[in-house]
Amino acid sequence: MNEFDLIKRYFNPATQPAVADLGIGDDAALLTPRIGYQQAISVDMLVSGRHFFADVDPWRLGYKSLAVNLSDIAAMGGIPRWFTLALALPSADAGWLDAFSRGLFHLAQLHGVELVGGDTTRGPLTLSIQIAGEVETGTALTRCGASAGDDVWVSGVLGAAAAAVAHRVEGLPLVPDVLMRCKDRLEMPTPRVALGRALRGLASACLDVSDGIVGDLRHICERSGVRAELFADALPVDPVLTSLPLATRQKLALAGGDEYELCFCAPTTHREQILRLALELDLPLTRVGRMLAPLAGAQPVQLVDEKGATLVFSHGAFDHFGA
Repeated sequence: MNEFDLIKRYFNPATQPAVADLGIGDDAALLTPRIGYQQAISVDMLVSGRHFFADVDPWRLGYKSLAVNLSDIAAMGGIPRWFTLALALPSADAGWLDAFSRGLFHLAQLHGVELVGGDTTRGPLTLSIQIAGEVETGTALTRCGASAGDDVWVSGVLGAAAAAVAHRVEGLPLVPDVLMRCKDRLEMPTPRVALGRALRGLASACLDVSDGIVGDLRHICERSGVRAELFADALPVDPVLTSLPLATRQKLALAGGDEYELCFCAPTTHREQILRLALELDLPLTRVGRMLAPLAGAQPVQLVDEKGATLVFSHGAFDHFGA
């Protein structure tokens, strides 16, 4: 099987949604943006041994490789439309490629997003997807709109994906049923596209939680010129982690990555609307903090207890080039 056979066999299915004017088969795709929309474009790279374990199920890897990109579009309040795939493979393993492509297109079809091009080469297993979405002009969610006094919210529950990594890397003890749930959260995150769309007009700032809520919320603080206070007791820690010590649960929820939930800010006047939205989407939305005016010398994100006392927490966002 040569490179072109590989593309034709696994990455050009007839069942793709036809949203491109010209997709796979030419030197470039032809895409027509819709009038009244802005394009939202993002790219993510997944490297074996860095972003995923080498023995991960290839169906799940195909699913996740697109899910993390869909999450970026969700964080902008957009509609996912097209994506490209650059794939480096150690070898053209037919069984692996079949499972990977089925997982990829399973999620693509759920969200009506089309693969319009890409590239393949031989090399260490590396996946790179660039995704393009659309959002009505002037309505995109960004990181720079938060104000002092806004509430801080997060969707879903936190910590389970990080627990799966800690089990594998650090030997964190997890019973089989708990480990299975944690692996599901790590390997098959749910991109919150519907939530992102619904937050337009409600949220003042938004991002997806990929490197831990403490580190990611810091990005909103820096872009918006404010600081944040996180309520330690309000964090929606995944109930599956109940048997772990409190300090471990808090660390996983605060600094654990691979969640792909949405963290967003909103004026206090929108609380009731956001709680109704949680019911409509059948998705927990938890108020976990508040934004404050900037203060010289203060940390961008502070963790406080139920009495407002500052807690010491030294863990930040994951840094690929950190020590």
